[in-house]
Amino acid sequence: MNNNTFQKQNKEYLIKEVWETAKDLQYQIQSEEDEEKQWLIQNSTNLVVTELIKEMTALMLHVLDAIGRFEPVNGITISKQFGISRGSISKITRKLVEKEIIIMETLPDNKKEILFRTTPLGKEICKLHLDLHQQIDSGINRFLQQYTEDELGTTLKVLKDVLNTSWINPMTSEEKNTHSQEEVKTNERGALETGRVNHSYSVVEEMNEIMEMLNKLESRNLKKVKTILKEIFFSDYNE
Repeated sequence: MNNNTFQKQNKEYLIKEVWETAKDLQYQIQSEEDEEKQWLIQNSTNLVVTELIKEMTALMLHVLDAIGRFEPVNGITISKQFGISRGSISKITRKLVEKEIIIMETLPDNKKEILFRTTPLGKEICKLHLDLHQQIDSGINRFLQQYTEDELGTTLKVLKDVLNTSWINPMTSEEKNTHSQEEVKTNERGALETGRVNHSYSVVEEMNEIMEMLNKLESRNLKKVKTILKEIFFSDYNE
């Protein structure tokens, strides 16, 4: 077996491994929300708050977090923050009001605009949620300190490429460079205004897109990506 053949086979093997890790990552993210909720329950010292958290969905927690950070805030701002419909925000905030986690108020000169604020119970849940994310951030920061700038740079490039790539209509680097920036801005504005996110991407299409990107990396960078992704997303940062 010559060197070129060996390198090609090694790269194909690494691409497959990174692909499998990416699929595992998808399942990990789906289960992560349950883990966060369990942490909140275990670290709450208020029985009323504990019971409320048990009844809340992950999205309810994130909407509450947005209200706590931006209060007083209206539904439009929250919708833009999460890229989901105003109708969904309306349903979630209504449930939060019913549970006395937030309150609604109107402006003296504009009775039609409804603003949301957290109640003392809401503030307590927000504080607990903040503590959780500070612990996660601290753990991730300590963990990443072990990697070199080159390794972190490679991983950052791959993650940014993933974020900036359409899974349905992948483009080459040259095509991306010629893509109109104004069109991108228009699409972003449209998504924020309508509050809708396209959830039609299939796993197969996503994986094919990832495979195309990974094929462009050298073997040594693929090894870095695989190692860092595994340890970042499948390690316990609570220690």
